[in-house]
Amino acid sequence: MAKKINSLDDLGGFVFSTNADFEFTDNSGSEETLPPNKQRLEAHLDRKNRGGKIATIIKGFQGSDDDLKSLGKMLKTKCGVGGSAKDNEIIIQGNFRDKIMEILKSEGYIIKRVGG
Repeated sequence: MAKKINSLDDLGGFVFSTNADFEFTDNSGSEETLPPNKQRLEAHLDRKNRGGKIATIIKGFQGSDDDLKSLGKMLKTKCGVGGSAKDNEIIIQGNFRDKIMEILKSEGYIIKRVGG
């Protein structure tokens, strides 16, 4: 039995067109990265959904995924821990908020401490 389609979301993000001249353009990876002195980042500590373990989260990065991942890699290397970088957030395992804030300030980023 076929699944009933109630909205465009049920198609899984696909839209079908009968226009023979239609050309799809993907603009998802073309976001321009702002220079560090224009970035306004936030440093958070988080315990939710992590089994009680603390993670430092850097939010507010505006730029390409490649630049986000390279910044995340630099922070993970300088802190000597693991983490990930996706969805304009950098997640670093452990409580390294103060150290990360100093590193980002020395790189020229504007960073704000959020939370307790």
